[in-house]
Amino acid sequence: FVIVSAESERQVASIVDEVEERVRLAGAKVLRREGNREGRWVLLDFGDIVVHVFHEDERNFYDLERLWRESPTIDLGVAGTQQTAAH
Repeated sequence: FVIVSAESERQVASIVDEVEERVRLAGAKVLRREGNREGRWVLLDFGDIVVHVFHEDERNFYDLERLWRESPTIDLGVAGTQQTAAH
């Protein structure tokens, strides 16, 4: 899965919209979308890939990286970010 964080609810919504659009353009679709109400944590389930888009406060609180710390990570090569994704 992929974990992404943003500084505001608006940024969370924008990231979610962009991820969905890019995946749609690639010929796939979201199977399930959860947590949209307050824009603090949105889960996008694409089957083999699950994307968690967090407001920074929720990401720190839930600390999913801690739960998955023994999983291998992949460097996504995104400049200026923490460059790991658990799978």
